[in-house]
Amino acid sequence: MKKLFKTTALAAALLAPAVQAEPAQFSQGRVLSSATDYQILSPRQRAPVANQFTNQRLEQLLPQLMAESGLDMWLVINREYAEDPVYFTLVPQPTFAARRTTMLLFNRLADGTIEKLSVNRYPLGAPYESAWAGGNLTEQWQALAAEIVKRKPGKIGINTSEHWPVADGLTSGLHQKLLAALPTDYHNKLVSAEQLVVRWLEQRTEAELNLYPQIVSLARSVIAEGFSNKVITPGVTTTDDVAWYLRERFAQLDLPVWFMPYVNLQRAGMACTADNPFCGTSGVIQRGDVLHTDVGICYLTLCTDTQEMAYILHNNETDAPQGLKAALATGNRWQDILTAEFKTGRSGNAILAATRKASDRAGINSSTYTHAIGFVGHAPGPTIGMWDNQGDTPVQGDWPLYANTAYAIEGNIKQAVPEWDQLLVHIKLEQSAYFDGKKVIYLAGRQTQWHLIR
Repeated sequence: MKKLFKTTALAAALLAPAVQAEPAQFSQGRVLSSATDYQILSPRQRAPVANQFTNQRLEQLLPQLMAESGLDMWLVINREYAEDPVYFTLVPQPTFAARRTTMLLFNRLADGTIEKLSVNRYPLGAPYESAWAGGNLTEQWQALAAEIVKRKPGKIGINTSEHWPVADGLTSGLHQKLLAALPTDYHNKLVSAEQLVVRWLEQRTEAELNLYPQIVSLARSVIAEGFSNKVITPGVTTTDDVAWYLRERFAQLDLPVWFMPYVNLQRAGMACTADNPFCGTSGVIQRGDVLHTDVGICYLTLCTDTQEMAYILHNNETDAPQGLKAALATGNRWQDILTAEFKTGRSGNAILAATRKASDRAGINSSTYTHAIGFVGHAPGPTIGMWDNQGDTPVQGDWPLYANTAYAIEGNIKQAVPEWDQLLVHIKLEQSAYFDGKKVIYLAGRQTQWHLIR
């Protein structure tokens, strides 16, 4: 695997939190720094940082990935309000739409560098050279065809895919227009860019990995606020109240969520069965309840996905019952079993099978549904189980594990709690991490102790 790319001084200066915590310190949410202790950039400040990352990816990562996928040229063609899923990861910010019809052409030169052209009514500016700008759509297609023929490429990647939605962004109508514009002897040069698109979206640079811990820390810090007496009054507050607090808190911080946060509860006497994939309900939070939340935010082009657990103390308690503490520890053991199976080149299906075998051997009732994260929360990459499928996942589960890719280490364990008359508690955990080619590293630690609400 090639060396990761160096981050820039600008990004380092802008992205450092006001309170820096080592990842190993992030074991327990209730002792995390507040989200307000971190420097959250304004939208105007975010644009140059995001563009810095995009330019670096185009200059240093794209040549590697185009060579890896065997493409001489890559076309990204889309229309306003029907944007290709990969489009916004390639263009300068702030960009809100593909104006009219927008065409990007990436051409791999003999020296390995990438020529980046736009064929658009409205030029994009750096890092793209405008090969054509005008208003006539017919002339635009003719200009694109001329630029392609001029370069005499071998394989031309287009975004069509049977199995990967993120790599299927070229609409049928635009595909037909492309065929009509090109000479017929170029039609057999058009091939799916599926390999390139998935690798482009899943691969993280050093600059992104240096930033990612701060983003995950923000998400975990807001969870810590939500799972505290600042928000929860036992007997009064509902699970929906906490979910909306999380949603509105992220809005206050101008941190977009990619799904509505949700909160559910379990309690002694609740009939949770071993074959129930997700045990939990909504309602008024009472003392002795176990809470679970799932949140995901996106900031500076990167998304998180986090699930954590809390316990509402009885008046005579200062800590969670030993049975619940033991169950959380089992959840951490399951995480360790899963991450130990990450090996470069191993498929998601193979990682899942090895994890299930090791968990069964350890006597852990677990369910694994881990996925890649990055530009989107459910990102392309190896699928390592699904909550409703603990067997092989065709295609996505066959995708191999690459170094310097990020994941939501997600799943649950079910364990009997002595203090609950041996009824089961479901420990549902999810923490953002990355694989460096040898080991999995949590981006901002993981939960190893319960959030406690008094």
